[in-house]
Amino acid sequence: MRLFSSSSSSEGNRAGWRVHLCLTGALLLGGQLCEAIELNLESTDSIKAAAKTVAYGMVKYYTGNRTGDVPGNLPQPYYWWEAGAMFGALIDYWYYTGDDEYNAIVTQGMLHQVGANNDFMPKNQTKTEGNDDQAFWGMAAMSAAENNYPDPPQDRPQWLALAQAVFNSQAARWGIDETCGGGLRWQIFTFNQGYNYKNSPSNGGFFNLAARLATYTKNQTYADWAERTWDWTVKIGLMTPEYYVFDGTDVLLNCSELNRIQWSYNAGMYLAGAAHMYKFTNSSEKWKTRVDGLLNATRVFFHKDVPNVMFEVACEPYGKCNVDQRSFKAYLARWMAATTKLAPWTYDPIMTRIRTSAAAAARQCSGGTDGVTCGIKWTQPTWDRSYGVGEQMSALEVIQSNLISKVSGPVTDETGGTSKGDPSAGTGGDVAPVALHTTPISTGDKAGAGLLTALILVGVLGGAWFMVV
Repeated sequence: MRLFSSSSSSEGNRAGWRVHLCLTGALLLGGQLCEAIELNLESTDSIKAAAKTVAYGMVKYYTGNRTGDVPGNLPQPYYWWEAGAMFGALIDYWYYTGDDEYNAIVTQGMLHQVGANNDFMPKNQTKTEGNDDQAFWGMAAMSAAENNYPDPPQDRPQWLALAQAVFNSQAARWGIDETCGGGLRWQIFTFNQGYNYKNSPSNGGFFNLAARLATYTKNQTYADWAERTWDWTVKIGLMTPEYYVFDGTDVLLNCSELNRIQWSYNAGMYLAGAAHMYKFTNSSEKWKTRVDGLLNATRVFFHKDVPNVMFEVACEPYGKCNVDQRSFKAYLARWMAATTKLAPWTYDPIMTRIRTSAAAAARQCSGGTDGVTCGIKWTQPTWDRSYGVGEQMSALEVIQSNLISKVSGPVTDETGGTSKGDPSAGTGGDVAPVALHTTPISTGDKAGAGLLTALILVGVLGGAWFMVV
């Protein structure tokens, strides 16, 4: 049983963005006094200490490093993609803090899940793996390359090569699919529910990865694919003239109707990708306009009544965020912070939101038996009794992002990057689905496939098909 205390007090935001959180009562039923998180956003040491506490709380959920378990997997109810996202957060943690406590499990887990072709297509996940799932592992590998995270042993696939493998495998899927004039489908194989859905998580992940590879390698081909993906997203209508990013569209309707739900991580993926394209094109006005537009559109994810505090607009106010969606704010925070390194004029508006959101997130990290378990609703001052990997990861990313000015920007081949690439990685094509099946695909497998987006969310959210912005 998880014990909790619903009472807490805070010194609030004083000068210097100081937040001191302390629960004043005893835990319900137990009488145990809670601990506290102290966060001074003008103190590097304080931010690192807070990040360390939250990271520890997140890693407690990971079981892949235990004897008899599978490295790189999170236990139920978490899907495979979120383990890749978690490793990305821990790579960021090392980058921001210099603390290598979790490097061993990150490297072990990442390499264990590369699959037979070193493209993050492990056979044990293929029944449910989507393009967006694969992209999150590829983006984590890209972060490792950009951050000069310690390289794997020489006889193992390297971070840059893994990111290139994901890109190449997805570019090939785009190339053989002429429906809707291009674009990636949500699912990779026809037997998976959602195969007829083309969505922003898949195409945004591909765009993000292509733009970052262009910046790292200076290879124009990656930039061309980023341009192509952006143009397709706009043409189909998944990105509006106001730069709002909608979730997806149906191939069976020739992509003529849109699911207008907005998720924070979709906006974040496109924002960071656009910032990389701005960098790659030597500060072109076109990409500056796009960065500005996307940044302005993220205002939908910051609460009007609690200014500058991030929230998941499509589900959080209604208490309907599922396991996946509870982590989405982590990626918006991650990519907003990354944008400041590539598009420096965005620093002040972004960091105003990041600092305020970090202070609010810290207030939520005041629950559980340890007194520092994080919740999801940063817009309320006390722990909301939710907990899990997503809640911890979101708080971790928004808190450690306050160290962005203390670290160098992403490295490239020309500026000290050590990760070795393989431009031909991932070009062997996908394994034929018939070769993957030794057991039938269950209804549970289909219902649980990948990131649960519009095909399931319409029912979960009570028919909330259109989001008003």
